[in-house]
Formats: sequence, C-alpha cells, structure tokens
Amino acid sequence: MKPRLRPPNYRLRLYTVVMVLVLATTGLVGKAIAVQVLGKEFYQAQGDARHLREVAIPAYRGMIVDRNGEPLAVSTPVMSLWANPRQLLAEAAERVPELASALESDDGALMQRLVQRSDKEFVYLKRHISPDEANGVLDLDIPGVHAQREFRRYYPAGEVLAHVIGYSDIDDHGQEGMELAFESWLAGKPGRKKVIQDRRGRRVEDVDLISAAEPGKDLTLSIDRRIQYLAYRELKNALVENKATSGSVVVLDVPTGEILAMVNQPSYNPNARTRDRGGSVRNRAATDVFEPGSVIKAFTAAAALETGKFTPDSKIETAPGQLPVSGGFVVKDVRNFGTLDVTGVLTKSSNVGATKLAQAIDSEFLYDMFHRFGFGSVTGSMFPGESPGVLPDYKRWRPIEKVTLSYGYGMSVTALQMANAYAALANSGRMRAPTFVKGGANPDTAVIDPTLAQTVLQMLETVTGPTGTATKAAVPYYRVAGKTGTSIKAGIGGYTEARYISVFAGMAPVSNPRLAVVVVINDPTAGQYYGGLVAAPAFGNIVGGSLRLMNIAPDSPLIVAQQLSREEELEAVAEVVGEATLP
Repeated sequence: MKPRLRPPNYRLRLYTVVMVLVLATTGLVGKAIAVQVLGKEFYQAQGDARHLREVAIPAYRGMIVDRNGEPLAVSTPVMSLWANPRQLLAEAAERVPELASALESDDGALMQRLVQRSDKEFVYLKRHISPDEANGVLDLDIPGVHAQREFRRYYPAGEVLAHVIGYSDIDDHGQEGMELAFESWLAGKPGRKKVIQDRRGRRVEDVDLISAAEPGKDLTLSIDRRIQYLAYRELKNALVENKATSGSVVVLDVPTGEILAMVNQPSYNPNARTRDRGGSVRNRAATDVFEPGSVIKAFTAAAALETGKFTPDSKIETAPGQLPVSGGFVVKDVRNFGTLDVTGVLTKSSNVGATKLAQAIDSEFLYDMFHRFGFGSVTGSMFPGESPGVLPDYKRWRPIEKVTLSYGYGMSVTALQMANAYAALANSGRMRAPTFVKGGANPDTAVIDPTLAQTVLQMLETVTGPTGTATKAAVPYYRVAGKTGTSIKAGIGGYTEARYISVFAGMAPVSNPRLAVVVVINDPTAGQYYGGLVAAPAFGNIVGGSLRLMNIAPDSPLIVAQQLSREEELEAVAEVVGEATLP
C-alpha cells in the first residue's frame, strides 16, 4: 500500500516568499538609509574625491602698448598637454610609444619621465602648442592624457624692443625689462572652479565657480615704436659700418622725461624659447657703464660758469697744447689751440682748457655739479638692474684725478644717465627722472639756473657748427647742440690705445629743445673711432628722423653739414683725436 502524500502548503510557501521579499526590501531600505542619510557626507566625500576636481582658470596677462596704442606685448591662448603618470602607466603603458610619436619626442625618454613621476598625478607632456596640435593628441583617447588652456606671450616688435620689454617665462611670469618691473600690474590673478570628471579625467560638467579670473591691467609705455625702429636701424648701420662690437641709443623727450626709444646691439628675439641668451639679454643702455670722455666737459664748463669766475668769453690759454700736472702726468691736446674762450674749449674739445677750468674750481663744487646732474646715482627710471655708475667722492680726489675727471676719465656713467643729464641742460636746468610710462609722475627738480643752462646749450651748439668737432651731427633746418666724446677703454694692466668708445650726446631743436639723444658705439675697428665720425652721424640721422616723425617745426634756415675740403676734414679729425688722450 502506497504512503499517502501530504498536499502542498501553498500558503506557507507564499508567506515564506513574502517574508524573504520583505526582509530583502527592509535590508535595501536600511542600506539606502545608511548610505543616503546616515553616511551621506562620507560617501559624497568619497565620490567627490574620485570625480570632483578643483581646477585653475588661467588669467590673461595685461597687454603692453606704445604711446600711440601699438601693441608691443600680447598674450595669445594656447594649449598644454599633461598626463597622470599613475593612470597612464596602469591602463595604457603599451601606448606610450604612440603618445611619444604624436608628441614628436623620444619614447624611451618619455617612458623614463613617466616612471620617475609614477607616484604623482600630474606631469607636463608638451606646453604652449596650438589647439589643433593638442586635439590631435587627445583624439588618440589615451587614458591619463589631458589638456589645459594657457597663455603665451608674443612680442610683435621682436628684437627691436627686446631690451625694453623683456620677456616672460613659460609660466607667464616677467623675467626682464618692463615685464619684470611691472609684474604685479601686468599679471592677472588666476581663478578657481570645481568640475566633475569621468574616470579618464575628462571634464564632464562645471559644478561651481570658486573665484573668477582677474585679467592683468594693460600698460602704456612712453616708447614711440616709430622712433624705436628708426634708432634701432641707425644703430645697427653704425655698428656694421664701423665694425663695432656693441652700441646703445637713448632718446628722451625733454619736457616730460619720457623715454621715446632705447635700443641696444647685439639684441635677441624674445619670442624664441631658449635658455641660453648670453649677454645679449641685458639692457646695456641702463646697466653697462663706460668712461664718458669729452661729453662730460659740458658739465665742467657749467661748473666753471656757475662759480662766477668765468663767462663764455673768458680767455683760456691752452698753448703750447700740453699741460704738466702733478706726478709727472701731462695733459695733451692734439695740437696747439692757442688762446680759447670757454665756449671754444667745448667747440674744439680741448683737454688742456677743461683741465684749467677744473683747477680753478673747488673740488667739492665740481663734484656737486656732477652729482646734481645724476652721475653716481640711479636715474629713477625703475628699470631692473639699472647701474648707478661711479663718481668718486671728492674727498678722495688727488690733483690728477680731479684733472682727468674734468674731461671724462676716472668716472663711469650709463647711456641713460648721460641722456638724462643732457635732457636737464636742455630743460632749462630742470631734471626729471626718466620714465618708461606715458604720463608717468616724475616731477622736475632744478639743478642749475635756467639762464646758465641756456648759456651752456648755446655753447654746445657751436660743436655741430662748421668749426666744431661734430659737423656730421648737424640736421637740415634744425639747430642742434651736443658734444662728442672718444675715450680709450681700460683693460688688464691699464689703458690701451687699441680699444675705444665713441659717444655723442646732444639735443634739438635748440630754440625749444624736445629731444635729448645719446649714441654710444663700443670698439669701432673700421679705422675711425672718434665720436664726431662714428657716433655723430647716427645721432644726426636719429634726431632728424625723429623730429620729422613728431612734426616738430624747424627752427633754422637750411643748415647742411658742410662738405669740407680734404685739408679741412683732416684738420677736423685731428682735433677730435685729442678727446682720446690717455688719462
């Protein structure tokens, strides 16, 4: 007999299933409450740590423009590629050669760099490239490879304005020139924002703006790009023609003290990303010093006139063309000029005449005159690294040092200092700190009486006249004043007649001076090395072109540098040679 089967208990089965579902649902609800309510902050923090990132918003660096609004330094948007080494090596190490090929770099070097930074989450792959180039790499869809937007500085004028503008580094921080001097003004303030990224680091959504980027402020310089190009061209031509090693030109606006042009050779291209620029980076016009030679005689004469012991017509006996001083040293002129007046001492650039003026002046008084015109001190231009030059204290002067100082040896100046001093003479004896900023606040200060300044200016005008040492500095239709200088460079063991510095400093137009210009040429080796033959022609071309560009009205009938006869030219050259007499 078969056992009797118990009928299925469907109700029990139903209750069992329902209980299981209730328990599962309760567990799920409990877990949801634990995650979404009780552990909300923890799990949100964990999610944010994996997908929420705080990223920088690059700030636009302020533009630099010249006085007429022409751009001199602008920032252009670029892309930079970076990688998360940890992610890249973990997920796509085999694709590193492919990445290196796209970056046009060596795959071995790239792999080594990634391995060395494998404990980091960020390493640059290639910076400051075009968006198209960056997108070409991103399209490979290699895990851990990303791009970010940055800015790169571009300098339209290139090497012509390199020494004034300077340059910024790859991180957009000013390194030289105006870029460095006005870093806090030009540099923007980067912003910050929160973004959501996917597991490959790609940005999915902008979540929150923490702080907006603040762009840098624009800077308007006093530089006139037209005059800058003119000065650069003439300086370069002068160096090529005279086979010189280097040179500088400074052009100042006399009434305002604004620097209209400042050029140097050799120069460099600020747009080129190179670490080794050598000495070409420094702004020689503001940092390099030289013994000025006879250009200093204008201030020696000013000191003599200010004492009241001399007038422009006072007679100075320079015969027989040489003058013994203490220690057996003999001051020499190139020839016997005989009796000269004080004006003639400048016209003929007589060392003997300058010596006799200095000997009649108290040492402290002569020092004070030099110091008032800024020698031995920085000009106040605020240019980074500007040199104060050297002006020995009068208390340490020996008789021979006082003598040599009177015609420009034993002291050192910069081209900017000399231009500023001549600008003060042209500005009725009132000096301003030279400025690179248009409309910069640089109040003037009286250094000598206006009448005395005007007198010296008229005396200097004779230097560019037919009997002066700088006929080649004359400019048609304009009255020009100035002074030549030719100094022998000191080397190891003392002075040698193998190396020279040729200088011309002057101002125009004399009736209402607007420009003060200094031209310095180092080591001319083409046969001529006198200031009146090497630096003066460049000065004349720069001044003439600048006055026309500025629409300055002529103040004289047609004045053209006379075509001298062969004998007259040789005599003029011989007179200038006297400026280079050894101290």
